[in-house]
Amino acid sequence: MSQDPITHTTRPIVTGTSVVAIKTKSFVMMAADTLGSYGSLARFHDMKRVVSVGNNTILGAGGEISDFQKVSQYLQDLEEENYCYDDGVTLTAPEIHSYLTRICYNRRSRINPFYNQFAVGGVVSDSKGNKSTYLGYTDLYGTTFTDNYVATGFGAHFAYPLLRKGYEDLNGADMTVDNARKLLADTMRVLFYRDCRTINKITFGVVDVNGVDISQPVALQTDWNLEEINPVKNPDRSYQEEMKQDED
Repeated sequence: MSQDPITHTTRPIVTGTSVVAIKTKSFVMMAADTLGSYGSLARFHDMKRVVSVGNNTILGAGGEISDFQKVSQYLQDLEEENYCYDDGVTLTAPEIHSYLTRICYNRRSRINPFYNQFAVGGVVSDSKGNKSTYLGYTDLYGTTFTDNYVATGFGAHFAYPLLRKGYEDLNGADMTVDNARKLLADTMRVLFYRDCRTINKITFGVVDVNGVDISQPVALQTDWNLEEINPVKNPDRSYQEEMKQDED
């Protein structure tokens, strides 16, 4: 009696690209576009790749969308289990980050990985009630670290220099929410110019002591009238002002 061998997914099908995030003393902000690419086809334009986990953590993911949905279901099950215990205990950002690292490494060891890269941000309290921010990264290999800024996908190649310079120029850990949003918007704009698997429709998420706030997607202002690729003597920039007003 013949039997087919056990097979696993060998490559992602519907994917999302970069997630960028930054941490300050008072908040963590994360940004991702909303495109789900079916191979090279820009198939889905309203994918939610920045989600909340509990009341004090946000999770962003690049890579295979179905794997991200599966991981999100795992985390939702953990939240429901904690709710049923009714003991006031909830998962914190470091615990979620550790959990993701363990399941990613476990799946990688079974040669059946989750094809994702994750950014985890949140606000945590110590035993004395002091609050601090947290930002970590995990990928399909189980690689894990924490930092003041992280980027996934194509952003890991292009975004880090921009984030590093912006973090230094904008007062680092004392950065304001407006400056952090501008920095992430500028970074996502560069990625939109350079990455053919993205769009300029961006979701911003913020977590601070007041909880999680994930905004509706906004369209970034872009300009293709670059002299190097499109030398226009007197470009019409009126449409940019209209987009800027909509963005504000």
